[in-house]
Amino acid sequence: MAAVISGDLRLSGRFAPLDRQDMVARPTSGPEVRFQDWRLLKSDYLVVGRLTSEGGANAVAFELFNVQTGQSLLAESVQIVGQGQRAAAHRIADLVFERLTGIPGAFSTRIAYVSVDGTPPKQRFRLMVADADGYNPRTITESTEPIMSPAWSPDGQSLAYVSFETKSSAIYVQRLATGERRRVSARAGINGAPAFSPDGQRLAVTLSRDGNLDIYLLELATQVLTRVTTDDAIDTEAAWSPDGRSLYFTSDRAGNAQIYRVDLDGAKQAQRVTFTNGYNARPRVAPGGNELAMVTLDRGSYRIAVMDLKARTLRVLTDGRQDESPSFAPNGATLIY
Repeated sequence: MAAVISGDLRLSGRFAPLDRQDMVARPTSGPEVRFQDWRLLKSDYLVVGRLTSEGGANAVAFELFNVQTGQSLLAESVQIVGQGQRAAAHRIADLVFERLTGIPGAFSTRIAYVSVDGTPPKQRFRLMVADADGYNPRTITESTEPIMSPAWSPDGQSLAYVSFETKSSAIYVQRLATGERRRVSARAGINGAPAFSPDGQRLAVTLSRDGNLDIYLLELATQVLTRVTTDDAIDTEAAWSPDGRSLYFTSDRAGNAQIYRVDLDGAKQAQRVTFTNGYNARPRVAPGGNELAMVTLDRGSYRIAVMDLKARTLRVLTDGRQDESPSFAPNGATLIY
């Protein structure tokens, strides 16, 4: 569990945990800590903890200390449910992260992704869900035909995704707890890029109903469609603003892929958002609504960038050649891609 907590904090990019073999001692409670020893190691903070058991219920009692002052910053007990040692460790890392940064931790959250095995034409596509650190992967659905574009519901209980299992694209919504799934769009042509609205009642989808790719809103309860874009260009990859009042999307209406914004309450006139670089696509809005992650063409390579929506400045974060599919953690402090 100590290794999981240390790994989570290191993965955040904000901490450099001391290797266990370099520790001067391994105290499990406050009275055992000799703070002067940890100061010599230039440690700023220390987390100690121990397993407890009462009435058959297991828990971890832990405490966070400021090494310089010896002050206790946090002291709590986290229950271990069943074999959930890793889950308890992630919860402790969340609490420590929030106490030291003021930002809620996201180590207890999950990631969804598509795994592909084999080579064409004998490939196997699997929609997977795992812990935020990649552990405990489980298969949600699998097919010999492509699966793509998984999108979380706001409550984290369902995934929307695109499947070609019937040899043409269709959008499904699947409950993770029960495996129950519903095909919500199998219209003629392309059905793609689903994105849940913040209230979970609608999906923004890309359809080619008249032969052209445009953004539509689909009411999940009634199947009512509302068209959002009408340009002759390709409009796709919609992402909701946190208040649900506007969409960001990718369009080539200017001759190359750029990101646009459209207000859903008004006349639905799209406004261009990105002007830096010759390619910007796959927008994802930060939970706070102040930043926009995207794929940008930077010095001949596709990389992940973040735009400050107020200052309109673009910051390239990665240095790969083919980086794609950025997604914000729920706390907005981390990107996965």
